Amino acid sequence: MDDTPPNVPQLLASAKRWFDDALHNSMRHSGEQPVTVAQAAVFASLDAAGTSAAELARRIGTTRQSVHQAVHGLIGMGLLEQVPDPTSARNLLVRVTEEGARVHRKALRTIEAIERELATRIGHDAVTALRAALDQPWDTPPLIR
Repeated sequence: MDDTPPNVPQLLASAKRWFDDALHNSMRHSGEQPVTVAQAAVFASLDAAGTSAAELARRIGTTRQSVHQAVHGLIGMGLLEQVPDPTSARNLLVRVTEEGARVHRKALRTIEAIERELATRIGHDAVTALRAALDQPWDTPPLIR
């Protein structure tokens, strides 16, 4: 195309892929079952008591069908389970199994190590500034006319 430098959304997407690849490869290398990016997004969006598939889809920004596919794959791996929703007889909640909790703790430790590696590459001050910038309240997305 042209020599236009990448915009912020492109840079953020590239950084997310770097983290996703590092996490996936590290977990697989340590003997854990591989999960897809969509399955990892489900894990990252779960509440401790369980979360409905509809709420997971809303949080992730995808369809319920995609969430169901990811959830059922994780159920088959023994990492998630579905239980009745105590507030609604019609709904099921998705929650982490004991094995899923173990894997999730390991993934969180791995992410911490990946963040330390990032700090050695771009500097601790840069990581601190990046974290602070991304942690600001973003509020409602603007409508640009």
